[in-house]
Amino acid sequence: MATNQIGELPLQNHSGPHTRNEGITILLVEDDSSVRRLVSQTLMLTGYTVLEAANGPEALQLMEQQAGEVHLLLTDVVMPYMNGGELAERLAGICPRMRVLFTSGYMDDAVVQKVVALGAQFLPKPFSPSTLMNKVREVLEQPFRESHTGLAPGVNPQKPVDIH
Repeated sequence: MATNQIGELPLQNHSGPHTRNEGITILLVEDDSSVRRLVSQTLMLTGYTVLEAANGPEALQLMEQQAGEVHLLLTDVVMPYMNGGELAERLAGICPRMRVLFTSGYMDDAVVQKVVALGAQFLPKPFSPSTLMNKVREVLEQPFRESHTGLAPGVNPQKPVDIH
């Protein structure tokens, strides 16, 4: 079974009730192409629709062209051009009901520490496919709360997504 060092995501089919996740779109923003590919495959194998971007500016351009609703921004925090916190703030104006889940393997980074300290949803790398899927589901199912994080209105989840 192939694995990825940073995320330790095995390339296998995680069978399950795909219909639970159908109709839910996730914007995945990750500058490491191998991690992005593995995370995207894991999400798609469980029924999610995944839009991929390698960085913040690419994600913004993708969202400007996106006609349907995007339910979750799953973004790395530490990226070139624009960090994940800046991206979440920018996207909040475009898609205010989108939830946000940050990831990073750099726990010493100041932006990562700010995200964690403000209580934003965060998933540290490396993570397993089951940990990823559990966290994604947790974020999507949380009820709406107004953001008091200082990051963006979409950083805290708004209305729960019906995935059952």
